[in-house]
Amino acid sequence: MAQLAKLQSELDEARLRTDRLFSLMSAEAMYERPIPERNRMIFYLGHLEAFDWNQICRWTLGMPSFHESFDHLFEAGIDPSDGNLPTDQPFDWPTVEEVQRYNTRVRKEVDRVLGSAPEWIIHVAIEHRLMHAETNAYLLHHLDSKHKHAPSDSLNLSGEAPADEMVNIPEGMATLGRQPEEGFGWDNEFARHEVQVPPFLISRYKVTNQQYLRFVQDGGEPPAFWVKRGDAWYVRTMFQEVPLPQSWPVYVTHRQAQAYANWVGMALPTEAQFHRAAFGAPSGVERSVPWGNGAPRFQHGNFNFQGWDPVPVTAQSSGNSGFGVAQLVGNGWEWTSTIFHPFAGFSPLPTYPGYSARFFDQDHYVVKGAGPYTASRLLRRSFRNWFRQGYSYAHIGFRCVQS
Repeated sequence: MAQLAKLQSELDEARLRTDRLFSLMSAEAMYERPIPERNRMIFYLGHLEAFDWNQICRWTLGMPSFHESFDHLFEAGIDPSDGNLPTDQPFDWPTVEEVQRYNTRVRKEVDRVLGSAPEWIIHVAIEHRLMHAETNAYLLHHLDSKHKHAPSDSLNLSGEAPADEMVNIPEGMATLGRQPEEGFGWDNEFARHEVQVPPFLISRYKVTNQQYLRFVQDGGEPPAFWVKRGDAWYVRTMFQEVPLPQSWPVYVTHRQAQAYANWVGMALPTEAQFHRAAFGAPSGVERSVPWGNGAPRFQHGNFNFQGWDPVPVTAQSSGNSGFGVAQLVGNGWEWTSTIFHPFAGFSPLPTYPGYSARFFDQDHYVVKGAGPYTASRLLRRSFRNWFRQGYSYAHIGFRCVQS
C-alpha cells in the first residue's frame, strides 16, 4: 500500500511537470510545429494521457476504450528520416477542449485502477512522462517567443571559459546495463555486462561555446541554437537571445561534434569510455553517480528542472567524477561515438515493443549524462538516451578523447 501511494505521488509530480510546460504556451501554440521533424504541440497534449491509458488500462488491464480514435491518434510520436517531414495541417487535429476532456477522463480512470496494475507498468508511465517533460522543453525552446510566457528565472552568464585540459583515465572495467533484480529499467538497459577499457585521455570539461566558436571561425558549421547579428554571435536560450556565453557548453548535432573532434585531432568517447570516466574511480570501485554512491543531490549538477538553460562548464565542481572530470551528469547530454544498439539478451517490453527496437538503425547514436531538464529519476548509471546524428534541437553537448 505504501509503495502504491509512493508511485501515485511520483505520477502526480510528473503530471505537474508536464502541465507546467503546457501552461507556458499560448492556446495558438498548440497548433504550431516548433521542430519540423516532430508533431504539432496538440499531439503532445494528448499523447501523454493516451500513452498512460493504452499502456495501463487497455493493454495491461484489458479495459474497453471510451474514445478509440484518440487512443490511436495520440498513441505514438514520429521520428522521420532526413527530408521526410510530416505534412499534416492544423485543421487535421481535434480542438484543445476535446483533448482536454479526453485527458481529464483518462487521468480519472488511470488513478482509479492504478492499484490493479503491475508495478513495472506504472514505472513505464512515470518515466515516459518525465522523458516527455524534457522533449516538451526542447519543443518549447524552439517555439516562437510570441507563443510562450517567460517565467522570471535568471541566467548564469558569468564565468571565463576554462583552458583546454585533458584528464588521464587509467585502464579498467566499465559496467554497462543492469540486471532485473536492480529494479526497473527500459529494455535497452539489459543485460548488465562488463567492458575492458584501455587507458585514454578525456576533456575535463564539455566543449564550450568559446572553443566551438574557433571551429566556426575556421569554417565549421554553427549550431542551431546560435544566431549571428552583424559580426556578433548570440545564443537562443529558452526565452530570449543573449550574447554568446563563452563558458557555457555548446549544444550540437552528432555530425557537428564529430567534425569538431576531427578538427582538433581527437575523437568522441565510446559509451564504455564515458562510463569509465563517469563512474570509475581510482579505488577501482565503480560509483552509482559520478560524485559518489547514493541518491542524486541537486547541488552536484544542472539537472532535475533546476533551470531552463546551461550554466558554465566549471560550475558545481562537487559533481566531478572520481577522476576529476566535470559535469558528466547534468548541464547537457553528451554524444558518444557508439551507434545505438541492443545489448546481448535484449528483449523488448511486452506493451511497448518499439520503444528501442525501431531505432536500431545505424543512424541513432547513444547519448549519456543528463540535461538541465532531465529528471533525477533518469540519472541511473544504466540509462541510455539516443538521437539521430543530424538532430539539432536537443540539449546535447560533447567532449573529446585521445587514446
